Amino acid sequence: MTFGSPLRRSLPTPGTPCWVELATGDEDTAQRFYGKLFGWSFHAHRDPSTPTGRYFIATLGGSQVGGLYRSAGGSAPQWTVNISVHNTAGAAEWVARLGGMVTLGPVGIPRRGSVLHAMDPAGAPLVLWQPPPDWDFGTGVPNTFATADLNTHDGATADAFFGRLFRYRCLQIGDHHGIDYAEWQLEHQPVLYRYVMGPEYPADTPPHWMVYFAADPAVGVDATAGHAVMLGGRIVVGAYDSPWGRIAVVADPDGAVFSIVDRSEVLQEWGRAEVDDPYDD
Repeated sequence: MTFGSPLRRSLPTPGTPCWVELATGDEDTAQRFYGKLFGWSFHAHRDPSTPTGRYFIATLGGSQVGGLYRSAGGSAPQWTVNISVHNTAGAAEWVARLGGMVTLGPVGIPRRGSVLHAMDPAGAPLVLWQPPPDWDFGTGVPNTFATADLNTHDGATADAFFGRLFRYRCLQIGDHHGIDYAEWQLEHQPVLYRYVMGPEYPADTPPHWMVYFAADPAVGVDATAGHAVMLGGRIVVGAYDSPWGRIAVVADPDGAVFSIVDRSEVLQEWGRAEVDDPYDD
């Protein structure tokens, strides 16, 4: 798993994560939950790409670390990673040419560039940002974005689509015993990850992103997950050790699933925990 530089404030390289956002059915509850769990503060902005035209930006240490908005009626709450592009109009053409489908945009966001919503050929959600020159996305410190997995049923299609769209190099890092887990790289540096959902997921689980947030090593993953429960969330997968750190999967009070990772606790041998279905209530 890759981690960004501390509280980065520079224009991101195309193909790299440049934002994370939560679609939720309850903006107020989400702000209270993440505010207390991660110490985030929230500020309202206008955003014509959201169902309500309203968007809340989370900040930590003076830097923007993510956003949330009220999802459309009937949509499942979820975290999504946004990927940087030079030009959303050109990206829209490439998405269609490679077999994907544009679902919204490009839409210009006041003072925040342009956004494009799409799906890859296997139905995985994709959000592309054309950020402005002064783009601010803080990462690399506790309680900020760490990395993300694309969980899909069709690894070959995802590798081909994202590989051609962003020129990713795909490196298989699974255990070669039925676990299909790949690392997507740019210039030999890890950018994102792709996991083919195994039997721990029902066959009808839709493709989705798993967003990871860095735990404070002084607090730890176990205590952070416990705090999430006290705030009204639930533990989906209890804390376990991995080659990328100690990880727990939790859900917020509205059911949006995300992971917490402590990079200071690294398991030297490969091992991926059996996981429950994050979408099984």
